[in-house]
Amino acid sequence: MRMILFSSRQYDVDTFNEANTAFKYELHFQESHLDADTAVLADGYDVVCPFVNDTVDAATLERLHAGGTRLIALRSAGFNHVDLAAARRLGMPVVRVPAYSPHAVAEHAAGLVLALNRKLPRAFARTREGDFSLNGLLGFDLHGKTVGVIGTGIIGRCFARVMAGFGMRVLAHDPGPESPEVLALGGRYVPLDTLLAESDVVSLHCPLLPSTHHLIDSRALAKMKRGAMLINTGRGGLVESNALVGALKSGQLGHLGLDVYEEEGGIFFEDHSNLPLQDDVLARLLMFPNVIVTAHQAFFTREAMTEIAQTTLGNVKAWREGTPRNVVEAPAKG
Repeated sequence: MRMILFSSRQYDVDTFNEANTAFKYELHFQESHLDADTAVLADGYDVVCPFVNDTVDAATLERLHAGGTRLIALRSAGFNHVDLAAARRLGMPVVRVPAYSPHAVAEHAAGLVLALNRKLPRAFARTREGDFSLNGLLGFDLHGKTVGVIGTGIIGRCFARVMAGFGMRVLAHDPGPESPEVLALGGRYVPLDTLLAESDVVSLHCPLLPSTHHLIDSRALAKMKRGAMLINTGRGGLVESNALVGALKSGQLGHLGLDVYEEEGGIFFEDHSNLPLQDDVLARLLMFPNVIVTAHQAFFTREAMTEIAQTTLGNVKAWREGTPRNVVEAPAKG
């Protein structure tokens, strides 16, 4: 079984090779992003393994299929970058890693909350320069405040549990069934507008779907409590990036923590330190002292990387044996 991993880095090489000792597949690691032009590199490979910022649209899938690819094995939970209808038409199953380490993402989200609230990056920079004053570093107690958790899947529930540990009141919003775990924390499910209006911290943990695209836009930001904090470790498209600058400038949005960004493709996972940043909105966001942007690293722990590699290769094995698992359901025809 031949498998090619696009957008791979040394950490992918290390973790997948280690996990592959139990599977013994022929793995090829390709640094290039996957798109319709680079799909030719997958000719002769049974399985293609894209990452979150690869382009797996109809044109790419058709080229992959023509080259012999029969399975798309995502090494991510998200699948919004895949044209599922085209994959279905071509008879190419798409499998994913539905959960790797929900604790990794939830803990990173909590880390952003703490770093923003207590202004840790600014404090660190000051003391490195010999400035031990406290001016401008005033934060607030999380205890007794309200956190709004949008999306109470595995990661959202982990995050709610962490924040409840700080003594925060938990509000939740999810179109699915209410989670007994969230309710056991004293959490309460409310409409989205209520959550936005009452929360001191709002954190996004929902998938990117047509129904959640730009869930947080200028209207939603206006409904938030003035000076509240917004955290997004979900998917960049959940937030309308252009609306953030105005909300920050007016003070309506008090703090912003992003681990994902709407136009992160071609920027995140790359070193652009010697080049001018071409994305004007991201460049402006990075200038605000009350904004922290990390480069889609919330998932990036040893435990999560190991689980991603093992689950991805296990998905390939199950498909080969005719018992596919973790299949992303494509829309029905017509």
